[in-house]
Amino acid sequence: MGSSPSSYAPKTIYLNVDGKIQKVVFSRHCSPCDIKELLCSSSNIPRNSAIMMVDPEGAMVSIDPTMPPNSPNTLYKVVPLSTGQLGEKEDMFQNVLSQVAEQFSRAFRINELKTEVTNRLAMLEKRVELEGLKVVEIEKCKNDLKKLRDEMTSRVGGRVNCPCKYNFSDDGKKLTPRRDVPSYPKYTLSQETIEALKKPTFDVWHWEHNEMLSCLEYMYHDLGLVKEFNMNPITLKRWLLGIQENYRSNPFHNFRHCFCVSQMMYGMIHLCNLQEKLTLTDMGILMTAAVCHDLDHPGYNNTYQINARTELAVRYNDISPLENHHCAVAFQILSLPECNIFANVDLEAFKQIRQAIITLILATDMARHGEILESFKQKVDSFDYANEEHVTCLKMVLIKCCDISNEVRPTEVAEPWVDCLLEEYFMQSDREKCEGLPVAPFMDRDKVTKPTAQIGFIKFVLIPMFETVMKLFPQIEEIMVQPLRDSRDHYEELKQIDDAMTEEAQKKKTENMSLGGKKK
Repeated sequence: MGSSPSSYAPKTIYLNVDGKIQKVVFSRHCSPCDIKELLCSSSNIPRNSAIMMVDPEGAMVSIDPTMPPNSPNTLYKVVPLSTGQLGEKEDMFQNVLSQVAEQFSRAFRINELKTEVTNRLAMLEKRVELEGLKVVEIEKCKNDLKKLRDEMTSRVGGRVNCPCKYNFSDDGKKLTPRRDVPSYPKYTLSQETIEALKKPTFDVWHWEHNEMLSCLEYMYHDLGLVKEFNMNPITLKRWLLGIQENYRSNPFHNFRHCFCVSQMMYGMIHLCNLQEKLTLTDMGILMTAAVCHDLDHPGYNNTYQINARTELAVRYNDISPLENHHCAVAFQILSLPECNIFANVDLEAFKQIRQAIITLILATDMARHGEILESFKQKVDSFDYANEEHVTCLKMVLIKCCDISNEVRPTEVAEPWVDCLLEEYFMQSDREKCEGLPVAPFMDRDKVTKPTAQIGFIKFVLIPMFETVMKLFPQIEEIMVQPLRDSRDHYEELKQIDDAMTEEAQKKKTENMSLGGKKK
């Protein structure tokens, strides 16, 4: 299993930059905004400049992942647009938009139509999914659905894209609402897989995206969340697809990381018998926060956002910009009727669920690690499950544990994640160097090694936090805490080997220099 290599193959184009050939490589999953920024950097054009790209014959080339590839013999050229050109185009575009909006407002009752169609479709879909209608009735429902779609298309002019997939200038890929039954295959999970899902030893690398979606769907059914929140099963499928589409293809902060954290949360719920101690609403909050916790992560951390003064940092006043953004994207997806798994929850209960999910996602900002862990330490010795403040603090610590739990897993599962994280760190530090921003030593490819990256994190962050949780749940020591201690010892041994090799190399270098001096 696993994702096919071809879907991740990078695309290469060649540019004419001041008479020289410049090779540019980017992922096919990059947004147009990221590609434009890459082209600006490659062509020595200031960031955020308006640009266009032309081929050797002067024809414009679209700037997006689907642009046609070229060769060193047919170079593209990136040309900055002048203010005059931009102003003229913007005026014309605004005029066209104004006219279209005016015509639509006069001719159609769009909002009323959308509400009416959404309600009627939801009712029909729920009948198809939940009531097990006979073949004739199912065919009638399908015909009704087709008639409603045709009616909406003719009256509104087609399906409208909903702006859920963010990037810094909000012009990237958008999530399109799915009216049809989601197309990912329904996998029947074996009993072996079902049991493995409940354990931290689960190998997350052997699964394709469709299989991970099916596993997440199973978790919601198994925990009783579909029944508790009266979820339409088709809506659950659509929501999970919307979640997957709004994780970017970063080396580390991607949909597989989302699944990894969610599976660990599901495992801790079983391992710590949380179903006997917390409510089903708490289970739903924990799982949903885990699924949504890194939505649309751009691959550059809060420190970069703040130092580079990005749109996210400005929007959220330098206060957990990424975590606030993850929350915003999560609830924008849930605001779509087609993806709202809490549609049948009353308004007051939904407000409390929303606030609880936001609290947990914001708790994943590592800048707050010391504050949250200290608060939990003060409560753990006299923990009271009837105390709402105690339970909220526990849930915050649980999502933090799951978010950074890779080293709990077996070495063959955990170690590839270190490589992925370092790759993302190095991408950021390279960019920071180019932009003249501060570079953290633990992210600098010239200063950090895998052992030095992990030893301090395991010793001073992971082990103290998991040992504190162990006071409340002693059963996690063998399966979660001991693997952390083993991982610490493993990396300390690697560091000793690295240090010995470095010392030997330095010794040889000194001897060579000494011999060279004598010859002179």
